[in-house]
This record gives sequence, C-alpha cells and structure tokens, in this order.
Amino acid sequence: MLAAHPTAPAILLPFMARHVVLDLERFARAIVANPLRRLYLALATLGILIILGTLGYIALLDVTLIDALYQTIITVATVGFSEVAPFTPEARVFTIFLIVTGVGITAWAATAAVEVMLGQYFWANVRRRKMEETLLSIRDHYIIGGYGRMGRQIVRDLRTRGERFVVIDRNGTSMDELVEQNTPFVAGDATQDEVLLAAGIERARGFVAAIGDDADNVVAVLTARGLNPSIQIVARGTTEVTESKLRRAGADRVVSPYAIGGHRLALAMLQPAVDDFMNRLFNLDQFDVDVGEITVRAGSIFDGRTLSECDLRRRWGLTVIAIRSTTGEFAISPDSEHRVAPAETLIVIGNPQAIIAIQEARA
Repeated sequence: MLAAHPTAPAILLPFMARHVVLDLERFARAIVANPLRRLYLALATLGILIILGTLGYIALLDVTLIDALYQTIITVATVGFSEVAPFTPEARVFTIFLIVTGVGITAWAATAAVEVMLGQYFWANVRRRKMEETLLSIRDHYIIGGYGRMGRQIVRDLRTRGERFVVIDRNGTSMDELVEQNTPFVAGDATQDEVLLAAGIERARGFVAAIGDDADNVVAVLTARGLNPSIQIVARGTTEVTESKLRRAGADRVVSPYAIGGHRLALAMLQPAVDDFMNRLFNLDQFDVDVGEITVRAGSIFDGRTLSECDLRRRWGLTVIAIRSTTGEFAISPDSEHRVAPAETLIVIGNPQAIIAIQEARA
C-alpha cells in the first residue's frame, strides 16, 4: 500500500502544497474581483487590528479593557487625544505600528466602501430610476416578450434600425445583460396583465411574443390583444396547430423559425447565390442595404403618379421590387407605368437611411 511506503508523505507533500497554493490563489482572485468582498475583507482586517491593539495596550500599559480599546481607537483614527496612561518606549513603538497600519487599513476600507456604494448600489438605483422614467414616458415602441436567442436577435435588429423597444423577460441572468446594455426592460412574465402594462402595452406600436414555450406565447398574445386591441402582434410558433391558435388568440402574423430555417437550408443547397444574397441583405454588421415598405398616403408625393414619375431610383437610390394592393395581393416586379394609388404599399430595396427618410416623411 502507498501509505505504508516510508517515502509516501515526502512524495505527496509537494502535490498537497501545490493544491493549497492554487486554492489560495483562486480565493484571492474571487475577493479581488468582487468589490463587496473587498469591503468585507478590509473591515475584518480592521477589526482584527483593533483587537490586537487592545490586547497590546493591556499588556504594555496595564490598563483596563475599556481604556485599551479607547486608546486603540484614537490611535487608529489618528484623532490626537491624550493617552490613557504614560507610555513606555515599547508602547510608543507599538503605537507607531498601529498608526501606520491603521491608516492604511482604514483608507483601504473607506475606498472599498466608496467603490461599493458608487459602483454597485448607487448606480443600480440611478439605472432603476432612469428605467422607471423611460417606461413611464415611452410610446410608439415595440415590446419583445422573451429574451432568448430569438429575442436577442429581435433586439439587435430593432437597435440597428434605431427603433424604441422594451424587453420583458423572467430570467434573472438576462436582466444583468440588459442593464449593462442600458436596454429598457420589465422583469416578469409577458403573459401577465400587470407586466405588459408596466411595459407600456397601451401606448406600444407592436408586440412580439418570442417566449420559448408555445402555450405561453398563445396566452401572451391573448393578453396583449385584450389590453390593446389595435396593436400589431407578431408571434413565434413552432407548429401549424400552434400557428392556428396564435391567430385565433389575436396574432396578426406568426413566424415559424423551423420552417424558415428549413427553407434557408434548402435554398443554400439548391441556389447558393440566392442564399448569399439573402445573407448579404440581412447582414446587420454591414447594414448598408435593406428591404422596406412605403405605404402611400392620399395627397402625398407618390399619390397618382406612375413609378417612373416617382423616380425612386434616381432620387433616393431605391428600387421597387413589389407592390401590395389594397386587397392584399402582390405585384412582383411591377411595370414602370403602374400608377400608384393611396393605401398601396411599395416594397423597396436600397439604402436603409433613404427608406427611413421616406417613411418619416409619411409618403
């Protein structure tokens, strides 16, 4: 047996010492990385110093516990009050040690306290107040119910396009990420009335139900529709049965990530150039081309004109790839002599800023 071998302790000792050093190193890193732990360590060190100082003065000056504690406190605090008893040379040396050590530890504790107050609690309160003010004043925004993989992509798209939005999620880990990004959010369940109301559902332009569970999405859509009958609702659904339920619950559109993913995989295999174009079109890291819609208003600059007269390509660098009529039918690659009517929607491709500019001009 290894334990019976005479050299076993000597062989195991270096390994044991190495593990102890690694454990101490991990412990030290954990303390350094956390401001609150640094504060606790500084206060504990200060407490130990006060205890040692009290015991030292009792031994050196032969005074009572209260007098020794009092002398330690005024020494560490460097307030300069008179001594409780005549000092011996040894007591003076001990006092010098207490002053130098105490000033350093007190400064450390004060710095850690300020860092905790200003770096954690103070800014958390500031962010919370700012978040509350934002949620109370925001309007014409979009609400994203669920901050999973799909929710994160939606947030990324909306942020790239400069849209206002609020995220609803019940995952505590996601909250930390949203706080770091200064993203308005409500912590809670998007199926609950009070949570949707806190996110401003009554003032919102659109609601996206992107929760991971289909049943929760159905309830969320039903709740949102009840709180705001005119809001635009888009929902995530994984099956045809779920899609039917979501539409009955009040969703205007239902998106199936599996159907879209399967279509893109087939497209990449059969028509790789088209797939490359789609990747280029929806590449948010190089956001210089986008597909947009322009709903024509009565009396606008496009009302009653032909597409050639609208001159979208020369004036704005946009190309009309389709027109949706008032009945919902699409005309793909429309004729240049098509005369635009009010309430028709032009589907255009081109510079994102140009699309936004025309939309904001309320064409």
